[in-house]
Amino acid sequence: MKRVVITGLGVISPLGNNVDTMWAELLKGSCAIDYIHSIDTTDLPVKIAAEVKDFQPEEFGIDRAMNRHNDRYALYAIAAATQAMRDSGLEVGKDIDPARFGCAIGSGIGGIQTFCREHASLLENGSRGVSPLFIPEMIANIASGNTAIVFHAEGPNLPVVTACATGTHSIGEAYRMIREGRAEAMITGGAEAAICPISIAGFSNSKALTTSEDPMAASLPFDARRKGFVIGEGAGIMILEDYDLARRRGAHIYAEVSGYGNSCDAYHYTAPRADAKCATNCIRWALEEAGYKEGEKLYVNAHGTGTPLNDKSETLAIKLALGEAAARKAVISSTKSMMGHMLGATGAVELVICAKTLQAGKVAPTIHLDQPDPDCDLDYTPHTARDYAADLTISNSFGFGGQNACVALRRI
Repeated sequence: MKRVVITGLGVISPLGNNVDTMWAELLKGSCAIDYIHSIDTTDLPVKIAAEVKDFQPEEFGIDRAMNRHNDRYALYAIAAATQAMRDSGLEVGKDIDPARFGCAIGSGIGGIQTFCREHASLLENGSRGVSPLFIPEMIANIASGNTAIVFHAEGPNLPVVTACATGTHSIGEAYRMIREGRAEAMITGGAEAAICPISIAGFSNSKALTTSEDPMAASLPFDARRKGFVIGEGAGIMILEDYDLARRRGAHIYAEVSGYGNSCDAYHYTAPRADAKCATNCIRWALEEAGYKEGEKLYVNAHGTGTPLNDKSETLAIKLALGEAAARKAVISSTKSMMGHMLGATGAVELVICAKTLQAGKVAPTIHLDQPDPDCDLDYTPHTARDYAADLTISNSFGFGGQNACVALRRI
């Protein structure tokens, strides 16, 4: 089995459209949640979100034609991938054969902005009003396909769709591709842009979104006042490489991808299992593959959505996977407290955060954790960042359909 390392990072996020800006804002405890500005919310039950701000596609080499012919979620993916490729310095054709270079970028929902726009045109103008590019702009694999076109990635292409676990599963599957020798490098992560009336109405009517009208008291992971998640948007992309390739070309290495867990609750289409059995297995498998030993300094980027059921069951899963004593020593935080829940992108962005945590020796906080829930009684890094030289990090992601994902990164 090959060793797999991270050599490039890129993000489009509510806290900034590059990794350094986002990371600095996270360490400050900044909150990107605000009233929605991109759409009219007059008739919507929820009026707050974590929106991407000041996104300029041309900054990432996206020309007018590409901008017109891609849904917003795909533009976010291409922009984040451009950053990650620049960061890695990987040159296709020089450092790697295009046939050994793959892409695995997932989306939980795909081109819902395009779907809504073209449906409105259908109602107003009939079938001739629907764009011939409707399907290729809307489908959930197109961000991965179009990113592969931009960077000549002719190897494996595997877009994952597992709801809120999408980004984590994408990176986990890309890790396996390289580990098993099916590719030498992969562009991987997740992207989402679903802040639109129909998705807000749907999530709200399913009781998933918070009803808070105060942006500073809306995303409340592990807090007794939590009532649901805040929808966000963005993209997180990593460049994963065979360790030998990275060393040979003198690449900067952020961390080693060392473990991956994938399980299904097989229980309910939205609710997690109360006994946390399958989420526990997922975390445990990732840690076992990573060679985790009790006493190592562990950081957990929690799924931490701020929904009543998730935070309680995730706390239990961490305790069962680690053991009570080790769980109480682990340092945990939910960065969704600052950036909301980016759906299919969230796990990928949070793994970027895990890589930065290992590099910088600092943990971003869980802000607004003012009234801890007695059932959520671990160390969630309330309010302020802290210094912490973690040996190992894991990122948990759990999605509708009972999808569980966990990826472990190790200091190298």
